[in-house]
This record gives sequence, C-alpha cells and structure tokens, in this order.
Amino acid sequence: MHKINLFLDGLLLTAFLVIMEPRLTGVPWHEWLSIALAVASVIHLLLHWQWIVEVGKSLFRKFFHRSRLKWIVDSLLFTSFTITMFTGLLISESFLPALGLRGSRDFLWRGLHGTTANLTLLLVGLHFALSWDWVATMFKRYLLNPIRKRFSPRRPTPMPAPSQSIPPLSKSS
Repeated sequence: MHKINLFLDGLLLTAFLVIMEPRLTGVPWHEWLSIALAVASVIHLLLHWQWIVEVGKSLFRKFFHRSRLKWIVDSLLFTSFTITMFTGLLISESFLPALGLRGSRDFLWRGLHGTTANLTLLLVGLHFALSWDWVATMFKRYLLNPIRKRFSPRRPTPMPAPSQSIPPLSKSS
C-alpha cells in the first residue's frame, strides 16, 4: 500500500506542477490534465480516508500535535483545490465546449481561479513539507535501496580458515 501511495503522490505532485504553468502545456492540456488530477486527488483522499477520520475525531483532544497541523493544512488544501477546480470549470475554454457548453468570460471567476491556484500551490508545499519524513522513508525503501542492491558490487565470500585437524603437508626429501 505504501508503494501505491508513493507512486500516486509523486504522480499528483508532478501533474500539479505541470498544470500550474498553463503556458507550458497550452489551455486544452491544462484543462484536461486538471480533470485527471481531480480524479486522482479523489483516489488519494479515499486511500487516506481512515487517517482523515481518525485525526478529525481527535482534533481537539490535544492542544498541538503534528497530525493536527497536517489535518488543518490538508483541509485548507482540499478547500482551495476544490475552489480552483470549480472556477476552472466555470471559465473552461476546452473542457466545457467539448461537452457542448460555454464557459464564463467573467473576470471575477478568472481572478478567483488564479488566486486559489496560487494558494493551492503554497498549501501543496506545506503538505509536502509536513509529509517529508514519510516521503523520504518510502523513497529510500522502494527506490534507492533496490537500486543500491542491484548495482552494488558483490563481495566475495571469504574462505574459511584452515582447520587445525588437517596436518600440514610434509616435505619429502
């Protein structure tokens, strides 16, 4: 399960960073990749649902602990991401027309989309930083260690010391 989480998290982060620069991909790819990112994000939430519920239940039991901060950051990230996706759909120039609908040209929606996208980027950075220990551990376990094992030189097995019970070879004269 950790391997799937690591792969999905890496894919989400990469896709998000590519999507954050629509000039890199063009508007159509920006919109379609964003839809795919939204679907992958729902899968990410479902994979972590137990953690969300457990930490949510204990949110106010302790004054401060790391999981509480992470839960708050993740809740803000979810809210910001949802607003970004909603406003992105409202101003769509590619996705909605493919469905036979027309996107809004309202400046307010575009401004809100840009603002929440930037806020989402900041919160993704915080989410990543708060998860760094897990990311580093999983990266080492599933990527670095297997590579090291595959490419490390195999050490020859040392020869056992000669047994004392074997008499030394005698010289014949």
